[in-house]
Amino acid sequence: MSRPRIICHMHTLLNGKIDGIANPTSVGMRSQKLYFDLFLGKDRFYKEHRGWISGSGTSRAILGDKPAIELPEPYEPVPAGDFIADPDATMHYFAVDRSGSLQWEQGSFSYFDVEAHIVELIPASVSDAFKAHLRSVGVSYIIAGDEQLDMAEAVRKIGETFNTEEIILGGGGTLNWSMLRDGLCDEVSIVMMPIADGEKHTHSLFEADEKYSAPLPIGFSLASVEPLEDGSVWMRYGVNGPVDAN
Repeated sequence: MSRPRIICHMHTLLNGKIDGIANPTSVGMRSQKLYFDLFLGKDRFYKEHRGWISGSGTSRAILGDKPAIELPEPYEPVPAGDFIADPDATMHYFAVDRSGSLQWEQGSFSYFDVEAHIVELIPASVSDAFKAHLRSVGVSYIIAGDEQLDMAEAVRKIGETFNTEEIILGGGGTLNWSMLRDGLCDEVSIVMMPIADGEKHTHSLFEADEKYSAPLPIGFSLASVEPLEDGSVWMRYGVNGPVDAN
């Protein structure tokens, strides 16, 4: 099958940042709930997906400041191929993990009132010790690419494995940009909260990283603008692609 439609759905400050000291304020949290409701709420706008993709930085924030441990080699060979720990899960958190470094301790977590089953996106080169660890804690994984993670293959396999024609892309900025740059994003949805904090070293909606993708002018077409509660604004854009210099 062809890959699912991918919507980059993000929550930003007025100055375009996606993290910082404004997020945990009362204004930031109310706006974040509006963002959440659009793709995970009971009357959500985005209805066709089975979960959202996030990068390793977002996953480490979920894991917290826990030191990595040396994983023991498995007693038996790990079966080849993908592993789905919870085939009955209704919502999934697809964690990009290019090196096999996210040491989850359980197979799911709660975001507001939604329980999301964790599915790691890893290359085949990840160690059997890491794969055995994921199996032991009930975390699923999808293998895409040999030495390096192949995101085009990963999203195709998500669509096939979970029978979905839509995926939410949920940051961070480096993952958002690399997928946009590689033609793996069809729509950008932004809930912009009415608050800014002036921080310089926080992350933006899209950020190029020389390891994954270079800067490039990419154009968008405005699809809709809608005011939300508390002064937040919801904007949707179609992706037009690279813009010529002339």
